[in-house]
This record gives sequence, structure tokens and C-alpha cells, in this order.
Amino acid sequence: MITVRQAAGNADAIVPVLARAFYDDPIWSWLVADPATRIERLSRVFDPMARHVHLPRGLSEVAGRDGATEAVALWDPPGTWRVPLSAQLRQALPLLRAFGRRTLAAARALSAMEARHPKRPHYYLAFLATDPPAQGHGLGGALLRSRLERCDAERMPAYLESSKEANVPYYERFGFEVTERLELPGGCPPVWLMWRDPRPADG
Repeated sequence: MITVRQAAGNADAIVPVLARAFYDDPIWSWLVADPATRIERLSRVFDPMARHVHLPRGLSEVAGRDGATEAVALWDPPGTWRVPLSAQLRQALPLLRAFGRRTLAAARALSAMEARHPKRPHYYLAFLATDPPAQGHGLGGALLRSRLERCDAERMPAYLESSKEANVPYYERFGFEVTERLELPGGCPPVWLMWRDPRPADG
């Protein structure tokens, strides 16, 4: 049985799931080219992001079977998607250690995405990840439905960036639509910007 619950205080279980789930992601693979060290280096990136940015905002959730943490959705509430300066400083050294010579490329890619981030109020899905052994069991869908039902109840849009083209049809099934295929600088793979207007009460 799948359960969805709040993610607060669960960073130690969340970070490995994120690192393993994004191991074969085009952008993260480009930023961390060495497959032998990628999971360990991605963990360095996701740890401060989870602990100091998304989890403190109180909307992130985890899902799993029999109480396990097998999937995670890191959400930000309307108006809070920007990373505060204090969190940027905490991330600086881990990012440098993870990305090495591609740190500047990572910063440029992030800046390009921030420049295109919608200004209208919305819930922001920063990351949706399912541990590879648990994929295909509906965990990501359970997490999406949990938050999107509340988006509909509040009449609030949602937004995400998909770094994998193959995931675009998946998000479309939940009502997201591509607004732009954003080419990123420096040879970084592109990202698909996706927006979802709230659905009416009758579905």
C-alpha cells in the first residue's frame, strides 16, 4: 500500500533517492560526467538543497510502500521559489566540489532557468524523484495527485522544469503543458518548461 506523508525531517532518506533517480538525467549527467562518482557528487548537491531550501518550506512530501521512502516531491509555495542568499552560501562549496570545472556552466544554466521562471503566483515542483527500483509502481503519481488536488482546491497554478524529454508526456497526463523548450548555455542539454492551470471542481 502506498502512503504519502510530509517530508520534513527526512533528509537522510530523501537525498539518496534524489541522487539515484537523477543518475541518468541528461542535465545532471552532463554536469557530473563521471558515472563512477556521480551518485556521491549529486548527493553533495541535493543535501543542502533539501535541508536548507525545500524541506523548511513545509510542502514537500515522500511516498513509499510499507512506510519506506521510495519517492519524493520537493515543492515550494507561491512566491518562494527563489533560493535565499543564506542557502546559496551554504550550497556554494558543495556545488564547487560536485561540479568542479563545470560549476560556472551549472550557474549559467540555473540563471537561464531563473530568468524564464513565471512571475505569476504558483506552486513550484522543484524535483520529483522515484528510486529506480521502485519506479513503475505509481509512487510519483501519488505524490503529484496529493499536491495538485490542493492546487485545484485553491485555484492555484503549478509549474515545473522537466530536464528529460521522455518525462514530458507523463506530466502532460496530470495537466501540465509545455510552454517552452529552453536551450541552455554552454552546451548544457535543454529543459522543458511546463505550466498547469488549476482544473475546475468537476474535473
